[in-house]
This record gives sequence, structure tokens and C-alpha cells, in this order.
Amino acid sequence: MTEPSPSPSAAPLLLLTRRGCCLCEGLEQKLRQLKLPLELRDVDAEPALQARYGLEVPVLLADGRELPRVSPRLSPEALRRWLQDKGVI
Repeated sequence: MTEPSPSPSAAPLLLLTRRGCCLCEGLEQKLRQLKLPLELRDVDAEPALQARYGLEVPVLLADGRELPRVSPRLSPEALRRWLQDKGVI
């Protein structure tokens, strides 16, 4: 059974990332496969984010709320279920 698509008016998820981060790239790819609204922000481009998160990327935020660290091994469908469990979609 196919999961319903998120509402087009849903607030985008914010993925804190950095250039060359394979975990960041993998999570971005899976989120895009789910066709979720997504914004990216490079922590190295903003000193405050670099100071706060350092090497702890990727970090996913929903409505300004930092979500628990997600396993990079989740399949896209498992990621969808994880996001549903967290009340994000």
C-alpha cells in the first residue's frame, strides 16, 4: 500500500548539512525520494550553526524542533515511518 503524499502546504523540513558529508547526502537523497518539502542549510556557512553543531551533521529539524538523530541505514520507506512516528508527516 502506498503512503499518502504530504500536503503541499506542509512546512519544509530543514536539513543541516555540510559539503562533502556522505551521511548528509544520503539523508537528503532519501528525503527527496519521499518528495518531502526540504530546505538545506550548510552549517559551515553560518558561524552560529558551526559552533552549535560542529561535526554532528546531518541534523534534521521540523518546525524549528530538532529531531532525534536518524539512522543513515534506514530505507526511504523506513524513514517515512520514522518521520510519522515523530509526528512530522
